[in-house]
Amino acid sequence: MEVITFSPLYMDRVWGGRELEHVYGRSLPKSETPYGESWEMTDRPHEQSVVNHGNLKGMTLGKLWQDKREEIFGEGFDNDISFPLLIKILDARDDLSIQVHPPAEIAAQVGGEPKTEMWYIAEATPGAKLYVGLKAGVTRADFQSAITNGTVDQVVHAITPQKGDSIFIPSGRLHAIGAGLLIYEIQQNSDTTYRIFDWNRMGLDGKPRDLHVEQSMRCIDFDDVEPPMDEPNGNTLAHCPYFRVDQLELKAGTSLDHRDPKRFSIITVVSGQIESCDGRQHSAGDFLLVPRHSKPLTASDDATILRTTIPN
Repeated sequence: MEVITFSPLYMDRVWGGRELEHVYGRSLPKSETPYGESWEMTDRPHEQSVVNHGNLKGMTLGKLWQDKREEIFGEGFDNDISFPLLIKILDARDDLSIQVHPPAEIAAQVGGEPKTEMWYIAEATPGAKLYVGLKAGVTRADFQSAITNGTVDQVVHAITPQKGDSIFIPSGRLHAIGAGLLIYEIQQNSDTTYRIFDWNRMGLDGKPRDLHVEQSMRCIDFDDVEPPMDEPNGNTLAHCPYFRVDQLELKAGTSLDHRDPKRFSIITVVSGQIESCDGRQHSAGDFLLVPRHSKPLTASDDATILRTTIPN
């Protein structure tokens, strides 16, 4: 089968910007709106990716999952009601809220869905920060006091990442993306986020955004202290029950096949250019769903790619 590509869904966010336009030459829906998220592959009830090329053009990702699951995606997904991943680009021109996603053992109790994710730093302005975990010595009581005083930012651990770095964000990890970062996000198919601190600012409607203090306090891992950026394990950047992400460096002319030919993969082009079997060229910021048993991709020139698969 041909490689499958989708039309992105753009989400306006108070902290967003226009880097998708500047870096990747994309045409954004409205000329002045700050877009913080581009949903590249999504199978949510109200957000569906739509195929934009080839024989499947016009079909949603959800429809492909329901009607062509084994043919396109492979074996072993019988228990997955919907496509199990959500793939995004995040454009942070301002700091995101400090937030947490619920762990699986707590999610149902607080009315949400568990969400584990990983971030790959596609672009970073000098000094841009990630806020991840707690500073050493901060107790639950200290954190509660910081909420009351509006000083949560002072008790959260900050890291200065570089382009090409990555970090795994398990559910329960306190986190925020700082201003000046363009990030590829690979996550479980969930849209549950509990905001605990939003820098005392207003939303796009001029009103304070809702906070979820009670739910957040139940979800935060208070033993998660000053985590660093991740070190790759060989080519592998992240590996958990929900996804595996490998970074591969391809020389011009190199063929790229499946890690497991019986299952689909998702290819993210970080740099350079690759060609799919239908002759299309794909460059930085492109996301490809590669069906099982499809023909190999070829690097048109030296390229860096991320390959996302689901562990069997």
